Amino acid sequence: MKIVVAMMKHETNTFSPVPTPLARFTRGSTELPRGDAAVAAFKGTNSGIAAFIDICEDEGWETVAPIAANAWPSGPVEDEAFETMAEAIVGAVEAGCDAAMLDLHGAMVTESLEDGEGELLRRVRAAAPGLPVAVALDMHCNLYPAMVENCTILAGYRTYPHVDTRATAERAGRVLVRALRGEVAPVMAWGDRPMLPHVMKQGTGEGPNRALQERCRAMEAGGEALMATLFTGFPHADIARAGLSACVATDGDRDKAEALRDELLAMAWAEREAFVYRAEPLARSLERAKAIDEGPVVLLDHCDNAASGGTMDTTTVLAGVLEAGLENVAAFAIRDPAAVREMIAAGVGAEVAVDLGGKTAMPSIGEEGRPLRVAGRVARIADGRYRNKGPMGTGVLMDMGPTVVLDTGGVEIVAISAHQEPNDINAFYSVGIDPWQKRYLMIKSRVHWRAGLGDLARHVVDCAGTGVCASDYGRFAFRNVRRPIYPLDLVNVPG
Repeated sequence: MKIVVAMMKHETNTFSPVPTPLARFTRGSTELPRGDAAVAAFKGTNSGIAAFIDICEDEGWETVAPIAANAWPSGPVEDEAFETMAEAIVGAVEAGCDAAMLDLHGAMVTESLEDGEGELLRRVRAAAPGLPVAVALDMHCNLYPAMVENCTILAGYRTYPHVDTRATAERAGRVLVRALRGEVAPVMAWGDRPMLPHVMKQGTGEGPNRALQERCRAMEAGGEALMATLFTGFPHADIARAGLSACVATDGDRDKAEALRDELLAMAWAEREAFVYRAEPLARSLERAKAIDEGPVVLLDHCDNAASGGTMDTTTVLAGVLEAGLENVAAFAIRDPAAVREMIAAGVGAEVAVDLGGKTAMPSIGEEGRPLRVAGRVARIADGRYRNKGPMGTGVLMDMGPTVVLDTGGVEIVAISAHQEPNDINAFYSVGIDPWQKRYLMIKSRVHWRAGLGDLARHVVDCAGTGVCASDYGRFAFRNVRRPIYPLDLVNVPG
């Protein structure tokens, strides 16, 4: 059998000013991985496409990998980029295959489309009607009907931080294998609820999402469902179907699938208030942090996160840290290619003063860029490349671009050239910083940092800074999302 295996992933923050051309999907390379290069780039890693490749090898099937494209979250994907990626996948299907296994995200918005994944799957099925298709999706998928209607089986992540990307694709792929053998006949039922859970309350280590994901596991483990997924959704997408949803597959029993779907949605709706995040003023957060004697203390700059479409160059929290006089701090990171070039030109050991960050305006929230004048010594220069230790994205090559560590005396500031969330300890080790030895770690992240750095945090202090990943929905002009929706509006329990 010949199986098309591909990856096309992007989480779109429609409020983000960061553009998303095709080049953003190359992630440190000059071109998109295709064919053997795609297989080589991801085989053996904790990724969905790696699981699909291994399943095909285990079955003795031929794989065709037309593309492996993945970009950091940002603004809407340029139409040209979407067409290039979609054409590669659809073209491989048109050339002839027995099935497809697709590693997607579920929250891709393009310049012209609210539902990029649904359109891709619609084209795949149009090219090969009835083609068996397995799809792996992110927990932050904003589920649309076209996604469900144009695949055989879909599965979403159950962990946040997302340490189960490979396991999710394994679940979907193995069900497809059984369907191809005629052992099962998947029937899917999906639905949603009018709620936009705050990302800061979606972690699966505690809170309402932990119980929801445990119930999904139990449905599959107990044989009630072939597949059960609860998507918390991605709320920073001003599109009609943004928000929480569920999809359940059974072996030919639609009534059962619908009943299990309704159970998950009812559980989530009952916990809607628990999904609301309320921030405290930054000054108060830093006062609390300063009073903590034992470290490391994580100072979470959660409003400007590259993994949610943030510019990663806002300096509100960093300025607060410097003003508060905190000592023995590592700040990861400020994206500012121009400042990095300036410091590299000065050289290691040079004393410099630079206007750091604040180069990107954020019109969607009425913010101009505000650079921060910082003086210090160029401590280290690095190429910005490393492989994740894990457990998230284990083995995947990361590329921050040229990188500089600027030492102000009390704070070591990591300045990078390309977006990179600090979700892996090797992000720090690669620039010569041992995070275990720091009293404070100021990091631009929301939940993913817990995957690689959670074990070292003695305390965590959320720091409400500036950015397009803020949890204050009042900062955003939602025009396209369905209304009413909680917590933007007070709504009754759906009938």
